Amino acid sequence: MHQGHRQRLKDRFLNEGLDGFEDHQILELLLFFAIPYKDTNELAHSLLKRYGSLSAVFEADAHDLMTVPGIGPNSAVLLSLIPHLSRIYFKDKWGDKPQLNTSTKAGEYTIALLAGRMYEVFYVICLDAQNRVNHAALVHEGTIDQAPIYPRLIVETALRHKSNSVILAHNHPGGSLNPSTADIEATKVIKNALGAISINVVDHVIVAGDRYFSFADAGLI
Repeated sequence: MHQGHRQRLKDRFLNEGLDGFEDHQILELLLFFAIPYKDTNELAHSLLKRYGSLSAVFEADAHDLMTVPGIGPNSAVLLSLIPHLSRIYFKDKWGDKPQLNTSTKAGEYTIALLAGRMYEVFYVICLDAQNRVNHAALVHEGTIDQAPIYPRLIVETALRHKSNSVILAHNHPGGSLNPSTADIEATKVIKNALGAISINVVDHVIVAGDRYFSFADAGLI
């Protein structure tokens, strides 16, 4: 019975994609590949009940996942891979040197760059004279609610990657897009430090999920 159900679910995905699937069915399908010979329906429901949503299951710590009865190391690794794979996939879709010559492109690129990050991180996106990405440098990974900014490190990063200009980017895992007073002040400090060596800060993008806030669009830079 379980084997027939598995095959039907796989065939449905092959014919229809995931759009019509319920969250527990998506988890079931994924868990097939880590748990070969057990009904995964009840386990999928248990995971959703414990974590509250499909995205929260994927973002859960692997060690915490393994405390759920029925979830072993293989299942925990598989589920935890999803946000990281998403980020790599979307970033790869942009290619090696995408041109970020509008705030919209910068925002969309930054959403891809920060996808699946559960903690606050700060990036410096180094651009050449044609606004193409030379390198996206992760300069700090902070706690869940703050990322200290080090202007000297950012200046060194911008010089190392031969930047003509840069875009600053960080995420707000809590979901708010509003820049804090600290965000605004840090942007001014970094802009002044880079301006002293003739490197322009063209934007600072804050990402929350699949949304972004552009300092340039808001006239804050």
